[in-house]
Amino acid sequence: MSCAGQNPMPQARAFRRSPDEVMRLARMGCSHPTRLSFLRQLLRRMQVEGWRFDRPVWEIGAKGVGRAVYRAICPTRTYSLVAFAHDLPPEARSDRVIATAWDATFALFDGTPTTADLDRLAANVPLQEAGRISPRELSLSRANRSVRLFDHVVERLAAGAQPDVAMLLETGYLMRTTAVYGSGKFGAADRAAIARRPELSAPFQAEMLSVWLTRAFTVDLVEHLARARGGEKAARLAPDLKRGLGVGNSTGLGMAPFVIRHPVLLNNWMLAREEALARVRAQTRIGAAELAGFQAALDAARDNADLWTSAHDIQRAKLADLRDGLARLAAHVAQGWDQTTRHPWDDLWRWGQDALPLEAQEALLATMLEPHGDLIDGLGDCMDADEDAHFAINGAMRLGDLRAILQAHYGWALGVDYSARAQCARFWYVSEDKLEPRLGERHDEPGAERELPLDTGRQAAALWQALRDQPDDLPVAHLLLAKSEHRPAVRRAQITARHPFAEIRDNLIADDMLPIDILRCKLAFFGATRFDPRSDRWVRISLFQGAPYPDQMTGGAHET
Repeated sequence: MSCAGQNPMPQARAFRRSPDEVMRLARMGCSHPTRLSFLRQLLRRMQVEGWRFDRPVWEIGAKGVGRAVYRAICPTRTYSLVAFAHDLPPEARSDRVIATAWDATFALFDGTPTTADLDRLAANVPLQEAGRISPRELSLSRANRSVRLFDHVVERLAAGAQPDVAMLLETGYLMRTTAVYGSGKFGAADRAAIARRPELSAPFQAEMLSVWLTRAFTVDLVEHLARARGGEKAARLAPDLKRGLGVGNSTGLGMAPFVIRHPVLLNNWMLAREEALARVRAQTRIGAAELAGFQAALDAARDNADLWTSAHDIQRAKLADLRDGLARLAAHVAQGWDQTTRHPWDDLWRWGQDALPLEAQEALLATMLEPHGDLIDGLGDCMDADEDAHFAINGAMRLGDLRAILQAHYGWALGVDYSARAQCARFWYVSEDKLEPRLGERHDEPGAERELPLDTGRQAAALWQALRDQPDDLPVAHLLLAKSEHRPAVRRAQITARHPFAEIRDNLIADDMLPIDILRCKLAFFGATRFDPRSDRWVRISLFQGAPYPDQMTGGAHET
């Protein structure tokens, strides 16, 4: 791979994992955040470039209602989170996408908003989907309080005491977002309008900035309410407890189809991570700093695994695997790992492949990457994609070449009997109420006639059958003139031939397919932690736990 910000390492190619191994849902559903995750990229940039932060507007009353503005001032531009705090009755609080009211609503503004801008946003942002924003806004979001913890923190701070540490660790956030919209939704700026800005060129940087500033708002709000209630005796949240808080998020099926519909983007995410792992495995020695950094990352991973809880049976089993696997890894590092071999990191990785469950193998990947920033951080520049350049079908390709692509990249799909009930059990569709992707049960629910074309394996198998008895030297265009229904499959096959990590190599309509595996893979690239499924179709996570706040960043204070 080649792109700005990274130096080629041809010797790493021999250590790269195969897409047939990496792009299976069982492994993707065990993904962990790494230093290449999008929120980590944002935090590094802010620190390196010395971004400054302030809070020029705080018009929040004693009952926690009003508006505030948080500014992030980077070397060339300013971005402002405009936050609205609401008085939400308990019976109106819901994390479901059909909700119409929230504890707080937000927009990320491009620049510094005027009073007129704030008034315009006040008339629209609290309405979310029912309102309209402008291209001056880069994201639209909303959040609800984690009521029990939020109220507990306010009560304890108002009394001059700190909140219960166990309660903070159990929940990990004061508010959770239920949607963070960007990329042109509801009138916001389109991705193309900001993609060339260096500070926003990596994926989802505007959304990550919005969530990070939202985190500062949640802490400011509880401290403000504590002062309103307790007066001079009120305490501020202790720095170590404050740092342990993130922003929660509730995410459902609407996020899952994204990685299927954006194959080049998915390829670039996965390929950057796999190249990073290969570079580490290719190293011929272990420096003292790298070893210390790896040990610190392993210790942190074990601590996180001990604190990570879930009530979902599948995730509980994975957490047991993770804790046991990390314990075995720590013992091997202490007693069995020979660090004097030609490729010591590769030897550790190969041991892990044989000795650890998938959950712990992917945790090992994250810990191995952690101390190698100088070697791999430049790969973050490779994770965006100009997808418009990749979607034209090459009609001149010969059918023999297309057949070879299917054999090389779609072997997982070609032998499946898609007429079997279990292999075509589900169908993806768009909800008429909220225009959000949903998953239906084909044999029990109506609506299959409105199925979205996300059945990539079945499409590839149908294309394979259409190629039977066709001469190898016939151009693809001739086939598509007669059978145009195969255009999507031809396009994906040609993309995957150039981008081998573009395709999830599993049947996405099978009865045993778990959408939460797709969600976890994408959320790990965001940098999410504490993955906690509430069913096989929606999940809660935390973002920015353990990260610094604006007043802790180099370059300027967050004025409160």
